[in-house]
Amino acid sequence: MDMDMDMNMSTASLGARDDIHTAPRALATEAVHAGRDDLARQGLHAPPIDLSTTYPSYDSRGEAARIDAFAATGTEPDGPPVYGRLGNPTVARFETALARLEGTEAAVAFASGMAALSAVLLVRASMGLRHVVAVRPLYGCSDHLLTAGLLGSEVTWTDPAGIADALRPDTGLVLVESPANPTLAEVDLRALAHACGSVPLLVDNTFATPVLQRPAEQGARLVLHSATKYLGGHGDVLAGVIACDEEFAGRLRQVRFATGGVLHPLAGYLLLRGLSTLPVRVRAASANAAELARRLAADPRVTRVHYPRIGGAMVSFEVHGDPHEVIAGVRLITPAVSLGSVDTLIQHPASISHRIVDADDRRDAGVSDRLLRMSVGLEDVEDLWMDLDSALTRSGARGCADMRLRRLGATSHSEPALVD
Repeated sequence: MDMDMDMNMSTASLGARDDIHTAPRALATEAVHAGRDDLARQGLHAPPIDLSTTYPSYDSRGEAARIDAFAATGTEPDGPPVYGRLGNPTVARFETALARLEGTEAAVAFASGMAALSAVLLVRASMGLRHVVAVRPLYGCSDHLLTAGLLGSEVTWTDPAGIADALRPDTGLVLVESPANPTLAEVDLRALAHACGSVPLLVDNTFATPVLQRPAEQGARLVLHSATKYLGGHGDVLAGVIACDEEFAGRLRQVRFATGGVLHPLAGYLLLRGLSTLPVRVRAASANAAELARRLAADPRVTRVHYPRIGGAMVSFEVHGDPHEVIAGVRLITPAVSLGSVDTLIQHPASISHRIVDADDRRDAGVSDRLLRMSVGLEDVEDLWMDLDSALTRSGARGCADMRLRRLGATSHSEPALVD
């Protein structure tokens, strides 16, 4: 084969690969390949990590023009990188991949989920739109950020049916988490987006991930993730990300540049790697969670179980006995905050994740003092149940079993229904 023919075939093959990359792909395929489509052309298999904070350039006039363009619109500068606070190639790969998974034009990554939410609030406040309408429950720190007005925002709390009536001329954002932290309550996102009218709807999709739902397809303009959780998936990275349209992404990049809430390149690399196994991890952990929810719902030591209709790896439940003793009694399950790791975690929201929320507001949102939140991992479900069963016994809940059995009916074999 002569060299010209060989080069022509190589060019044709490259074109075929490009066609594959632009064609619609299944979520599992996107999770593995999005953000990595250019690697083979570079002779690479694993994505590189770019740790540079600054980049050389001998064209200062060109740099000035690119910085002016960024200042005007927040558009990512063309050409080589300029400075780590403006953007990083490794982080950009993760942003590209997450946007593909969520079905949005863009995504902007931050140093944490709270930094991401803060950036959204600052964008809207810069436009004179400081009022936020929000639905409880939210993650405790999100609740506190809004309630305390730490960024100059004013919040109106309402239920989903009251969204339209709560909107004002200065409303800049509607915020909801579904499934919610920690009660796993769900809302009709499409109906909610319709009620918002022209006001952007931000959906915290941390619990569901794009494996279970894609809020942008249901009308949400902004999708928030604490990427620390399922996107990273191994409890070793702290990050946040907003998936959105390119216009809003530009404003977020400007805030990120000004405030410095940038994501470290190593974190971007770990997140991109985490995305590749996201569908497998979420589905396997969800199967475990569904089985544990079923067993907890049938257990007389448990008064109530919360498990979402869309599924997922999160289970919340309320106990007859002392929830603190359940936390103290686990041995295989890790008593710790956070969620979404490959191992199972359990925590008491009223003591930790939602402690910062006013006690009355917390209870009104369904976060009772007996509620426990469990992030189910990839361990064998029988081992998890053995540990949980032992901890429930040690919690002192056994004395309530007879009362619960009498209420259910001694001859009944029916199981109590899961609470959505």
